[in-house]
Amino acid sequence: METPAEVKEEVKEEEDTARPLSPDQVDVGDLWRILRDKPPSESPDAATGGNERRRFVFIAPAIGYRPSHGFTAGVAADVAFYLGDPRTTRLSSMATGLRVSTKQQVLGNIRFAAFSNRDAWLFQGDDRLWWTSQDTYGLGGDTPSADVENVKYDQFRFFQTAYRGVARGLFLGIGFNISDHVDVRPGSGAPTDGEESAYVTYSRQYGFQVERQTSSGPSIALTFDTRDSQVNAQRGTLASVSYRTFFDGFLGGDSNWHEVYLDARTYKAIDKGARHRLAFWFLADLVAYGTAPYFDLPSTGTPERSARGYAEGRYRGDHMVYGEVEYRGALTASGLLGIVAFLNTTTIDNAAAGEKLFKSYAPGGGVGFRVLLNKRSRSNLCADYGWGKDGSRGFYLYIQEAF
Repeated sequence: METPAEVKEEVKEEEDTARPLSPDQVDVGDLWRILRDKPPSESPDAATGGNERRRFVFIAPAIGYRPSHGFTAGVAADVAFYLGDPRTTRLSSMATGLRVSTKQQVLGNIRFAAFSNRDAWLFQGDDRLWWTSQDTYGLGGDTPSADVENVKYDQFRFFQTAYRGVARGLFLGIGFNISDHVDVRPGSGAPTDGEESAYVTYSRQYGFQVERQTSSGPSIALTFDTRDSQVNAQRGTLASVSYRTFFDGFLGGDSNWHEVYLDARTYKAIDKGARHRLAFWFLADLVAYGTAPYFDLPSTGTPERSARGYAEGRYRGDHMVYGEVEYRGALTASGLLGIVAFLNTTTIDNAAAGEKLFKSYAPGGGVGFRVLLNKRSRSNLCADYGWGKDGSRGFYLYIQEAF
């Protein structure tokens, strides 16, 4: 049983790490009120949720461009909510959207991180239902951009993990993961039979079906998270490691293989008011045992907002290491407008060909613009333009930060 003094100290720590950027913040909703000659709402104390509100919702059209999808249009929703006392429970978040693209794709996503009362449990999900296509290349970091074949497929992804809080900021979890690619077929610009694609070559080499490939199995995970926000962190650290197992014959799985997934992020204010910040991201995705289906191999764009400047799947291999640094700054004193500048790099191997990690790199970089949609949840509308090597580039428009 905690004493009142201990509870008070815990609440004080939450307030110290979750205080808003400025007491005079203005978001898009406030701007709309100003245009209607109404006063902006008061900036909340992020630790208490402001005015005892427990849920903050923003729904907006989603228009953008990505190398893998072309121009996309649809609707996106961002929801931030408390599942317990806001003084002792972290803010949960969910981002979802449905888009169609000029490449005849339909893309549905939902990602969430939900903390129960007093952070006793953490539930995370990253799910996807896509009717899509992707340019495919050979494995490794030296594959030429001219050796490309487009492949169409339908994708169902269901990655869920339930964590139990075991210490302050530390969570131990178990999960279930399924990645299913069905109706795989030649895409636009591909040979009639698709036999020349890197996907078909890899699949036949390792005995996978060409028309459908599935990975399915349980996982264990350990996460340490001291970030002040799941949506848009200003300070704190995330360090997590997952060991994912996939089994031949388990719910349609096509092979036995294991994956180690490491994710580390930290955020540092570089001025007293946290108007200028640096964010760092390190990622390692490693096939530890067995042979993964082609589309489940580590690749750029996995997770979806990594390696800005490159198309999803531009570089793919058995082991991938990724790093990124991003500057985040406020353009206005109210926090309504902001800018970012980022640099990233990816190294990836091809074990079968003897190509090692750190032999070659795929660097990227770019700039972005931010609009504060909701000051309570710190949700931003993010517009980024990124460049990579060999003429790779892309425009990205989304809600919530890349990491």
